[in-house]
Amino acid sequence: MRVLGIDPGLTRCGLGVVTGSVGRPLHPVAFDVIRTGADLPVAERLRLVDEGIGSWLDEHQPDRVAVERVFSQHNVRTVMGTAQVSGIALVAAARRGIPVAMHTPSEVKAAVTGSGRADKDQVGAMVTRLLRLDRRPTPADAADALALAICHIWRGGAQDRIQSALARAVPVGRGQR
Repeated sequence: MRVLGIDPGLTRCGLGVVTGSVGRPLHPVAFDVIRTGADLPVAERLRLVDEGIGSWLDEHQPDRVAVERVFSQHNVRTVMGTAQVSGIALVAAARRGIPVAMHTPSEVKAAVTGSGRADKDQVGAMVTRLLRLDRRPTPADAADALALAICHIWRGGAQDRIQSALARAVPVGRGQR
């Protein structure tokens, strides 16, 4: 499975592509951030993010997209930008027919480090180790995007198999006498 993880942000939107499957080694494909200047109008910043995400989707052809679920923060401006970029990511994937999953920050941290309360340094260190990278991905938004992709491969892959098995199962009571 090839997953594009997206850590939404208006100033820095992290992107990371990972291939692998449950119980198999993971392989990093690419990671980076889309940056937009705070001096630009919000509409232009969102257009740039949309263009960047679209380019990554077209170039890397992921099987799935994993986006960090927006959670409540004290800074409303940050939440609004994050939510807007998250929506752009969802639409960009939907336009291409790519299934999208959303994972909470604590779910991602728990999947990658074993603790839902891990800090950014712990997440970055584990991403580096799990993907056998020479150095930690920077900025942290890129490491977070890779962590999202890893989380989805491990958790989403299992969920996909469960859903597939349930779809094939014969409902209890049908066809039995």
